[in-house]
Amino acid sequence: MMYTVEMYERIRRACHVEGMSVRAASRVFGVHRSTVRKVLQFSVPPGYRRSSEPKRPKLDGFVGIIDQILETDRNGPSKQRHTAKRIFERLRDEHGFAGGYTIVKDYVRDRKLGQREMFIPLVHAPGHAQADFGEAWVRIGGIEQKAHFFVMDLPHSDAGFVKAYPAENTEAFLDGHVAAFDFFGGVPLSILYDNTKLAVVKILEDKRRIKTRKFLELQSHYLFADRFGRPGKGNDKGKVEGLVGYARRNFLVPIPAFASFAALNAYLEK
Repeated sequence: MMYTVEMYERIRRACHVEGMSVRAASRVFGVHRSTVRKVLQFSVPPGYRRSSEPKRPKLDGFVGIIDQILETDRNGPSKQRHTAKRIFERLRDEHGFAGGYTIVKDYVRDRKLGQREMFIPLVHAPGHAQADFGEAWVRIGGIEQKAHFFVMDLPHSDAGFVKAYPAENTEAFLDGHVAAFDFFGGVPLSILYDNTKLAVVKILEDKRRIKTRKFLELQSHYLFADRFGRPGKGNDKGKVEGLVGYARRNFLVPIPAFASFAALNAYLEK
């Protein structure tokens, strides 16, 4: 029987976070204990996993280099870790890589999401966060364009994280979370969102949310709880919306000019 990502997230949260035993989870969720043990080994149902690694003829000879860079980053300063763009540039300039940026970016994203799970408590209690996207005009490579910046705020400590992207899409949403967790050095207990379509497919009459598969996979991997503001009530997450405005006023006025988004994000991390 195939279980949903949502079921995986519920079982994994109950056992990994709330301390429920395998025996109790088997009883509560109505599944066999062997199934519970299998769920605890994976973030998503194995049916969603590839039976073999995708073929990347242009990249296969370089994945060892990428893996070494990412492994070195894990032991280095959190604010000086490689972006996918920087890894692509190093492969091209230092190792003669002739492929495109996209296959490097996709591989790096998959590697970051598939890294060993870490349950590290945040330094600042109570450890709850808010997340959102903002917009601002920037000049990248001499071209004026709109930047979409992902922000995550820890209201208790007023710590904040900002990262800019060319588009507000699923890739940016997922990468923003991974980068924020790296920056903060841990995963929040819960994150408050608006009802973005990147996370919510539909709001039911009883106010429950049907969530996107990618968001459920992210939750199942990192095991944070979600909270959602009331539709049209921006004050429900006023702290992160304040961070959106603060970042725009203090970092992006006047319209800044950078050679690339990687350069812009290096500036935002300072």
